[in-house]
Amino acid sequence: MSDSKRIKLDTSVRPVIVTHSGTFHADEALAVHMLSKLPVFREYDLIRTRDPVEIAKGTIVVDVGAEYDPERHRYDHHQRGFNETFDEAHKTKLSSAGLVWKHFGKDILAAHLGMSVDDERVPLLYLKMYDDFVEAIDAIDNGMSLYPDVKGPPAYRSRTDLSSRVGFLNPRWNQTWDDADLMSRFRRASLLAGTEFFERVDDAMEAWLPARKIVDDALQQRKSFAGADPQGRILLFERAVNWKGHIYDLEEEHRIPDEEKPLYVVYPDESGKWRVQAVPVNSESFESRRALPEPWRGIRDAELSELSGIPECVFVHQSGFIGGNVTRNGALAMATRALH
Repeated sequence: MSDSKRIKLDTSVRPVIVTHSGTFHADEALAVHMLSKLPVFREYDLIRTRDPVEIAKGTIVVDVGAEYDPERHRYDHHQRGFNETFDEAHKTKLSSAGLVWKHFGKDILAAHLGMSVDDERVPLLYLKMYDDFVEAIDAIDNGMSLYPDVKGPPAYRSRTDLSSRVGFLNPRWNQTWDDADLMSRFRRASLLAGTEFFERVDDAMEAWLPARKIVDDALQQRKSFAGADPQGRILLFERAVNWKGHIYDLEEEHRIPDEEKPLYVVYPDESGKWRVQAVPVNSESFESRRALPEPWRGIRDAELSELSGIPECVFVHQSGFIGGNVTRNGALAMATRALH
């Protein structure tokens, strides 16, 4: 039984979400909004307090109470000895946002998207939204450096992340405020965090998942299209697609051996011409698995066509990570020549 269903069965009165009073942060602001997506919490009372008596009355308690007890729906992360992570593959300690997502994320996705929690797309979105959104909230709230091994001050500061934007909704130090004002500000912060989060969920559902299917199909067909490399080292798309967001996970999922992993991707650009792009060594790298040939780099048009022996070449970037041709067959020929 899922955590959200267990709450529904155990709740015979109006549900109450409890979080802490005072200055608010992105993690509990997001956690509260995410919980509101669950049917049991659509008509909920919100209490912001540090009073132990009020905390004890909560149906679910987030970011306060010094307890992590999923059986009793207590989701705090401040207490000594707390080191919970999302799973064994993640090292970031969870905040209240991560705890809510870990225990309720699949149910939240199903409720928001109007699908069964058993839908095969739910686990993909569950992990993606943690990696792309929630984990950063967890890390910032727990004071974890993005680059723990780098010494010295950063080259610049960024205060435009979600955690900073939520923080700026708190009263300024020299403002006067009361509990009603702070609750109003918290609700604005929760709406801000939740709206941005679920816009990203919708984007993942409507763009990221369809792209994943296209990349998966291309990987499985990479040895069979006309002009394909027998080892499958050229990936062909008939339309532009965000392939970098999927290729590495799908290679691992399909257990593609290194000698058969794509080195080049061929696809049409927005002008109707075609591109050949070298696959980076990983999703964050500027280094290619195999850059386009060095003699072609920085050369254009007729000179490049003559040098390569391939008609209608347009360019090759000076770093060799991408090139272009007027035609599909020309771009495929560039990729094929670059393999040898």
